[in-house]
Parts: sequence; structure tokens; C-alpha cells
Amino acid sequence: MNREDLAPALVWFREDLRLADNPALYAAASGGRPILPVYVLDDEAAGSWAIGAASRWWLHQSLLALDRRFGGALLTLAGSAERWIPELARQVGATSVHVNRSVAPWQVGSDAAVEAALARDQIEFRRYDGSSLFDPDRVLKPDGTPYRVFTPFYRKGCLGQAEPPREPLPEPEALKTVACPSGTGAGDASIDALGLMPDIPWYSGFEQSWSVGESAALERLDAFLDRGLRGYKSDRNRPDRENVSRLSPYLHFGEISPNQVWYSVEPLRSDPVLGDDIDSFQSELGWREFSRYLLTHWPTLPEQNWQEKFDKFPWQSDEAALERWQQGLTGYPIVDAGMRELWQTGYMHNRVRMIVGSFLVKNLMLDWRHGEHWFWDTLLDADLANNSASWQWVAGSGADAAPFFRIFNPVTQGKKFDPNGDYVRRFIPELAGVGADRIHEPRTAPGDAGIGTDYPAPIVELPASRERALAAFKALSGG
Repeated sequence: MNREDLAPALVWFREDLRLADNPALYAAASGGRPILPVYVLDDEAAGSWAIGAASRWWLHQSLLALDRRFGGALLTLAGSAERWIPELARQVGATSVHVNRSVAPWQVGSDAAVEAALARDQIEFRRYDGSSLFDPDRVLKPDGTPYRVFTPFYRKGCLGQAEPPREPLPEPEALKTVACPSGTGAGDASIDALGLMPDIPWYSGFEQSWSVGESAALERLDAFLDRGLRGYKSDRNRPDRENVSRLSPYLHFGEISPNQVWYSVEPLRSDPVLGDDIDSFQSELGWREFSRYLLTHWPTLPEQNWQEKFDKFPWQSDEAALERWQQGLTGYPIVDAGMRELWQTGYMHNRVRMIVGSFLVKNLMLDWRHGEHWFWDTLLDADLANNSASWQWVAGSGADAAPFFRIFNPVTQGKKFDPNGDYVRRFIPELAGVGADRIHEPRTAPGDAGIGTDYPAPIVELPASRERALAAFKALSGG
């Protein structure tokens, strides 16, 4: 047995907090090689995209769950990954560092710096793809350029490839870990020392709504397959029903892989009734891939308009309106229910995300980046690729975006997708007594509905705000 067979390997965990189907972990532990599992909270390198408040709560719970899987052997540190990863590799005598790829631009830069530092010590840096179904660098148009529209990207570039997504890997057998030697300067390497949990327990709603960790992710997937997949295509836009997977936080933190999710539905194709539901569900995984793809090829996506003409768009400045949107006090129930769901649970139904996004950008004429930053801080599943691509999509400034003139009417959207008002009443108790016929237009209800006192009057009139937005877009387009 040579030195490399005996030497430990360092596994650098990031958005892959699981043991099963973890390519970096699986390769590092092959042949029974001992590993040092490490997580580094590098807020400095992340800069303005350091993990938001809600996501920090989830990360704390997820690291605790992963540490339990390792029997307390997970090393967690705050600071520069460029410093810690090479230093720890040297300390334990590792001959290789294994990591799953990230598409966040700041992490791509961090990888390059770590790789260069390791090379000076002749330590190998090995990257794997543990968070994507398809390699974004290989899915290209025939002319070698990246796709700009979802359907050809997904149908031709992804499903049309010779190789399907790789099959999930099992957990490594009989994992062996090594301890970090004393004197490394790591200090307090406990999860608590990362300071992820706030002093004020505003997260009680999260605790009531979510279980965190790899086991919880698999349980959530099983629950969706049992109760949510049937009817997914027709009912996934209904926030009052259970036909969404709610897997997005687990996918973001890598407690479950997209490959595990993709292949979990394949055995169900034997049921002919589920065929369209399965295709629809997998296409939503395709949209996740498209977001990661866009961020890979256009790393300025989180901060700059993908379509440059929107650089001249006449966004309004209205802090009071922004705060009412954030607090769920716009006077439009489906919008306010969504914003309150977000604040209470750290999550928002995807159809409602589109409605509240359209309202902010088009009815209030506020820059999409306000919404992006608010979601970044309040979403448990805040993912740089998904968040930026989705906000640019709803604003009309992104790739394959909804046209700017497609303005969601929150009243008609509410009536269509929450027809009985069950979703609205769940999050707006002030409207509990309003019937289904008036729930999405409560100002038309009898005076005891409390409009303007218990529940606010509309912040803007829909027809006038729509015309204002269309006029601004028309001027921008020169037509």
C-alpha cells in the first residue's frame, strides 16, 4: 500500500450537507481512506452574498444533523477558506482535497485560490458535480455558445444529450474520520461558535414548519411522492393544496441531491396516470438547472440586468411602499398572504412568489433587486442562482423572461389559484370572516371586514399602476 492509500483526504463541505450521493465524499473515502470533514463559513469571501438570516438558521440545524452523522467529527470553522483548507490539509497530512462544485461566482473564485495554495504543497484539488443534473459547461448550442431560452436548453441541451443524469451514489461504507491535531489555530471549532443563531428567537415559526437534515429531506420527498405528485401538473400552482414538493431548502443546502429526486419518480412511470405529473415535476428540476446554468455563464446575474436595456428603466424610489410590501400590508390579500408566509415560515409557494414579484416590480415600479435582497435574507431556500434568475425573470430583464407587459393581477390570480381563500385566511387572520366571493377583494365586503383598520386599503390602484408600468416599458423600448 503506497503513501496516498494510507494518507487521509480532506472533504470540504459546502452546499452538499449529506452522506448519500455525495460524489466528493464518496471518492475521498474510497478504499476505506480516512477523511477529515470540514465546513468553513466564509462570509468575507461571500461579501454581499453572505448567507442571509433565515438561511443561517437552517444552516445551523443542518450542520448539527451532519455532525451527528459523523459521530461528532465534523470540523466547522469561520473565516477564510483560502487560509483554512490548505492549512488543515497540511496539518493532517492529506494528499488530496475533495469538494463538490459550486456555481456562485464568489465560490468559483475561492476554489481557484484554494487550488493554487494546495498546488504549492503538492496536494491535489479534486472537484465533482454533486448539485447539478447536467454539466453546465457541456450543455451548449451547436455553435458552442450557451443557451438563452429554457425550452431548447432543457429539451435539446439536457434531455437530448447522450448521457442521462448520473445515478445516485450510496453512502460510503464504514466511514473513517481523523481528528484535527491540536495547535492548528482552529480555536473553538464548534457549530455554536459560528454564530449562526440569532439572540432573539424570531425563528419559532421555522421550528414549527420544518425538520432539517438529510433524513428530513428523504422523509419530505417520500411525503411528496405519496401525497403530492398525483395531480402535480394541474395543481402545483394552487397554494391552498399540497401539490408542491417543498424540497427547495433541502436541495439548496444539499441535504438531498437533484439526482436522488430525479430518479425517485422514475419507478412511478409504470402508473400511466402519473406520466404528465412526473414530466412536469422533472421540468421544474430543469428550471433549477437553467438558473444554475445562467449563473455559470453570466456570473453578473445577481447584480446586473441580463438585458442591458433595463439599465435605463425608470425605477421608483418609495421606501414606504417597499416596507408595506415586505410586511404584507399592501391591501391585496394574495400578495400579503405570501409575504406573511415568507416571514413566518421562511418559505413561499412558487406561484405566489411570481405574484408578489410582479406586484413589486410592475405595480409598485420598484427595482427587482429590492425583492432579490429581501428574499435573500428571509428565504430558507435562498439560492443565489434561483433567486437572481427568478427575480430577473419576473422583472422581464432576464433570460427567457416573462415579458414586462405580462403583469399579474393579484385579484384575478387569487381568485384563480386560491378560489376559496383558504391560503389567504391561513396567513391573514384579519380576513377570517370574509367569504370566498369577497376574500380577494375585501374592500367590496361589508363594513365589518375592517378595511382600512384591521386590514389596509390597497396601496395602489391596479389599472393606474398597470398603465404606468406599461408606459415606462413602452418608452424604454422606443415604441
